Amino acid sequence: MSRHKLVKNLDLDDELDDFDGGEDYDDGAGGEELSEEDQEQMRIGTIAVREALPPTAAHVTDKEIQESLWHYYYDVEKSVVYLVSKHTSKLKVAKKENVKVKGNVQVSRNGECLNPFSVKDFFGDMPWLNIPLDRQATFIAPLYPRGGLLGGSPDGAPKMSKLQALAAARKKKAQEQKSSGSTLVEAPMANLTLDSSKSRESKAGSSSRGFPQRKRKDSNPHEKTPTPVKRESSKQESQDTPMETPPLDQAEPSAFANTMFSTPSKPAQQPDSFFTLPYNATPIADTDPFAGPSPDDVVIAAQSKASGKGGKGPPKTNGEKRAEQIANGVEALKMDDTPRAKSKNLDVLAEFEKTETKNAANFVVIGHVDAGKSTLMGRLLYDLKVVDQRTIDRYKKEAEKMGKSSFALAWVLDQGSEERARGVTIDIATNKFETAKTAFTILDAPGHRDFIPNMIAGASQADFAVLVIDASTGSFESGLKGQTKEHALLVRSMGVQRIITAINKLDTVSWSQERFDEIRNQISSFLTTAGFLAKNLAFIPCSGLHGDFITRRSTEEAAKWYTGPTLVEELDNSEPVHRALTKPLRLTISDVFRGGIQNPLSISGRIEAGSLQNGDALLVQPASQKCFIKALEIDNAAVDWAVAGQNVVIHLSGIEEQYVKVGDVVSSPASPIQNVKELVCKVLAFEVLVPMSVEVIRGRLSVASRIVGILGVLDKGTGEVVGGKKKVRVVKPGQLARVKVELERRVPLEAPGRVVLRSGGETVAAGLLE
Repeated sequence: MSRHKLVKNLDLDDELDDFDGGEDYDDGAGGEELSEEDQEQMRIGTIAVREALPPTAAHVTDKEIQESLWHYYYDVEKSVVYLVSKHTSKLKVAKKENVKVKGNVQVSRNGECLNPFSVKDFFGDMPWLNIPLDRQATFIAPLYPRGGLLGGSPDGAPKMSKLQALAAARKKKAQEQKSSGSTLVEAPMANLTLDSSKSRESKAGSSSRGFPQRKRKDSNPHEKTPTPVKRESSKQESQDTPMETPPLDQAEPSAFANTMFSTPSKPAQQPDSFFTLPYNATPIADTDPFAGPSPDDVVIAAQSKASGKGGKGPPKTNGEKRAEQIANGVEALKMDDTPRAKSKNLDVLAEFEKTETKNAANFVVIGHVDAGKSTLMGRLLYDLKVVDQRTIDRYKKEAEKMGKSSFALAWVLDQGSEERARGVTIDIATNKFETAKTAFTILDAPGHRDFIPNMIAGASQADFAVLVIDASTGSFESGLKGQTKEHALLVRSMGVQRIITAINKLDTVSWSQERFDEIRNQISSFLTTAGFLAKNLAFIPCSGLHGDFITRRSTEEAAKWYTGPTLVEELDNSEPVHRALTKPLRLTISDVFRGGIQNPLSISGRIEAGSLQNGDALLVQPASQKCFIKALEIDNAAVDWAVAGQNVVIHLSGIEEQYVKVGDVVSSPASPIQNVKELVCKVLAFEVLVPMSVEVIRGRLSVASRIVGILGVLDKGTGEVVGGKKKVRVVKPGQLARVKVELERRVPLEAPGRVVLRSGGETVAAGLLE
């Protein structure tokens, strides 16, 4: 073996595990401890260094001394020199950092000046101190803003605001009380004045801006401490003297103001040295302008009195009016102001009998994956002109781009992007078509085993089933071991009694009659064993890709041996299914969506029993929430009523979206469906049954559960318990048993509903509730 291969084959993990790090690596965290001799030398050296250190190094710790001794091998002189130099350099750096030099001035870090200086020296190097006189700016005082009404009047002071008038009135009242010797005003308030010169002279309680301070009213005036007013006669005379009003700096009145008041405009004097505020010491109003009602209140009160409504008391203030408006608005609030549809109180059953409509039927398309179910139904819709040629051409172009040109017809039903990309049906696809006698609804179920719950949801809405089988070599045998048998057993457990078997892709075996007979015999034997009657079985050879024996007969010479009906003819021969019109309303929600701006919450589903009409009250279980029918739609057309067997869209009102979910049951409040936590059901076992965790499925409803007990094994013919009182622990495949199931949460279920039990992705049993 070469040297490179040897290195390449080395196991680094094993080599690194054996490597101890060598002598250069120290595994210890803190090194070896000092010996007794070293400890004694360290103690003596520490004392010697401490004595030799200067007073400026008294803050040196013992740890630093011992580190320097260890570094210099217990040399005291070198340790002292090192410690002194180390701490002396630190002090110098600290002093340099704490002192900053700005020009010729030293300033500490906290902003204190370390040596006195003058402002002129400090700003000596600034350019603005050496500006020539001819370049210095001249300050021109700005014009005073317009005051008063419409620019002001040149003959007098501007009009005072209500607040100024109120302040002036209060000041006059205070002066009158002072002159009469009244003691009801506090001393700080007595010193208030509008004169700015007197305000500056006053030292106690005066305002710096010269504005009058508003006095706070006390609810109990007897608690005030009266303060006697002692003033000199000269001071009283100075207060009684009217305040001299300096000339006002105001703009000229506008042309509009001159026109309105017919006053000649005079140029206003422009004082050079001072400005004044437009205050006037003379009070404008002697009364409180807010004491009485507003002019609007007076007018309203007069109108009320004239119309005979004057006995309701004094007019209300603005605050009382606002409070009353808020109270009325709160009383008028409602959660849902949408008007409910009024019920016409129709006799729905009588109306249904009067109408001459076609029979309605739903059928589910089942079979193994890739048996051609979607392609077969797409060809049927295309041949019946439900889908136009332009749509098919567009699908062909899109399919060719994805390399799936044969999937164009399947895309008529597979509308989802994921379904088209994967080439399999994922959810139930619905479509409608009509024949001469019947209006059919197609429920195209997925064939993949991962989507069995969706297939069960479609089978629960079907009246009969179409089983599609791939007749090509090897495909039929693999499908019989796969979902073909499981689908057939599930639809039988869901109550489907009629099944039409479409043997598809027979053109791939040259329309061989022997192949057709072989498949028919095996499938017929299996379906009869599963519980289907022979008279309810039909077998039709066809080709979904070319359309042979779907809506027309085949033109191939090799297919002349078949003389039976086509697929559409066999569908049309189905007998009408009995509807539970007189039973209480039951509808399982298959979809929840927003029906538009006017219909924020809508649901769709098939009415299993009963009838309904616009304006009816409904109860949604398991939320136990009541709601109302706002509108009904069938086939995108508004209707007034609907009966059992019809697929309907209901627009709801009076309920929140959080209480409505797919799989919930809608019933009538008069006879609601009950929510249950445990149930007893009679099931047919497909796999071994023992007390275990299962999933209970009914239509779109799915809930985690557990089989808590096996009550007994039943005879298929009589339904009696087999084996006496012996306790049953295991149910074998193919046996009929009665089991008790405990649900994880309360759900709406009632007898004789049909349920399916699944565990670990496999269907283990199916049967009826008891």
